[in-house]
Amino acid sequence: MLTGKTTANQPLLKKHAMNDQAVSPLIPKVFRFTDIDEFRSAIRNLNVDFTPLVRQISAGQTILSLPGCDINLVKSFPRIIDAQLAPNTMAVGFTMDDGIPMRVNGVERDHNALVFGANGAIYSAVERVAREYVSLMFAPPIENRGWPETGSNFQLYEISPQAQERLRKLVTEILFVSPTLADSSDVPGAASAMRESVLAAVDAAFAAMVSARWTRQANSARQFKVFQTIREILASNIQNPIYSADLARELGVSVRTIHDSVLRFRGISLHRYLRLRRLWLVRQRLLTGQQSVKASALACGFWHLSDFAQSYRQHFGETPSQTLARARKH
Repeated sequence: MLTGKTTANQPLLKKHAMNDQAVSPLIPKVFRFTDIDEFRSAIRNLNVDFTPLVRQISAGQTILSLPGCDINLVKSFPRIIDAQLAPNTMAVGFTMDDGIPMRVNGVERDHNALVFGANGAIYSAVERVAREYVSLMFAPPIENRGWPETGSNFQLYEISPQAQERLRKLVTEILFVSPTLADSSDVPGAASAMRESVLAAVDAAFAAMVSARWTRQANSARQFKVFQTIREILASNIQNPIYSADLARELGVSVRTIHDSVLRFRGISLHRYLRLRRLWLVRQRLLTGQQSVKASALACGFWHLSDFAQSYRQHFGETPSQTLARARKH
């Protein structure tokens, strides 16, 4: 796996993290990042693996903890992302803005959709531009409300525009009002009432689901499993040459199936996807300051060093030597 992976157990950088003990339960915690190399996901119960698609980022996370529910407002950046929920956790996600669609589970979708998963469910997404979205994290999972069944991968559901707008408005109001109630004599009561409002809004959204053909493709467990197997094999062999015919033979599928699967779930060719991951892995090695540029490049499968250096500079805006020198200065 890439060292761009972030988990709930990873410590946040001190200059971005807030002291949990000093923060009232109704005051949202805010994290801001402008450096790809310092980005860490602060969302609890979610393991994240990402590959950036830009040199510079402006990312943020606002997190409000309610009883058994975290509201996470995320300002993302262009990236390829794979994530998995922790066990005994349920998540409901939706966008807070409209724009260029994100590719989630191999399907392009912008608004009027809910992303839903539980208990170790996984999802894959490509965010080509910065977007804002909300993840509602429930631990333990919500039961007996008539919500859809969950599977091994996140499910997508189309909902009415009115239902999504109600969700967006509710989250905005909760994050705005909650700090003003932090000194209330009944903070637990206010927090529980907010949680109940969130549950009611999700109830209404699922009640407003729209039958749509595209959701069947997005929710196909078989197609998603094929891609996840491909991704796992590629991740474990990132430093070695990957040949389509060998990969197809190992998976028992055709070469066309592999190319189509990567293109669908990543939006780019197999060759470009591998190159992006390798470049990112080299950067993580260089930032440790322990290996030379040549050793890092060769370890990740780059044998044409001048071609590698050019690609690296185009992608990160600096030479590999500059990255290494900066790491060793610190």
